[in-house]
Amino acid sequence: MLAEERFSLILKQLERQRTVTVQELCEALNTSESTIRRDLTELDRLGKLNKVHGGATLPDSRFLADEPTMAAKETLAVAQKRSIAQTAAGLIQADDFVFIDAGSTTLELVHALEGDALKAGYVTNGVAHARALARKGCRVYLPGGLLRPQTEAIVGAPALASLQQYRFTKAFMGANGVALEAGFTTPDPEEAAVKAAAVHRAREAWFLVDDAKFARVYPAVIADLQSGAILTNRCPNPKYKQYTLVKETEL
Repeated sequence: MLAEERFSLILKQLERQRTVTVQELCEALNTSESTIRRDLTELDRLGKLNKVHGGATLPDSRFLADEPTMAAKETLAVAQKRSIAQTAAGLIQADDFVFIDAGSTTLELVHALEGDALKAGYVTNGVAHARALARKGCRVYLPGGLLRPQTEAIVGAPALASLQQYRFTKAFMGANGVALEAGFTTPDPEEAAVKAAAVHRAREAWFLVDDAKFARVYPAVIADLQSGAILTNRCPNPKYKQYTLVKETEL
């Protein structure tokens, strides 16, 4: 097989999976490990991928603008989101005052709350999150503002004004994309503004993102990587750990 053919197949597999290992490529292309490693080195040099220990990831420059509905998001990466949520729930103590962002992974966090975490106070801009918190008997506050149907999140100037009344011990945030240069991003500027305000008002901010969110860039910037820690099921690129705390869970 010619090098150009291997390059094309490697990039197609990477596009499907977002991360690949050397062993996966060896099996898929029926090629030696040394050949695959040389191919990855060349593709990394060309800027087509990021070569990492044991494999490769997509480069941190994929610009996207699409956004699934909340209902669609709840069907994606379910096991990964639940693993992240369980770990996040364990970070909450009875004396915390917590912001929980709208989003499917943060909704899993609400479902995972138990024990002392139920005694904490909560503010959320997610309508489904507020309902679930109330059903668990939690003290929960909702900001005023415009309800965005696509994500069921409360946004707009009233929401931003409401957040100025609070200081949070912890904030648990969602993001559609996480990239080395772009930071945490999302498709909608109004949602990004609310997320940014919550991060700014929190002593400690955690971004709950599954591994499919890495190397994605969306139009609206929430914050840079130094603004919050990352809680994920798997970090596909060790370079992120140079910028912020990264905590990985196990499925």
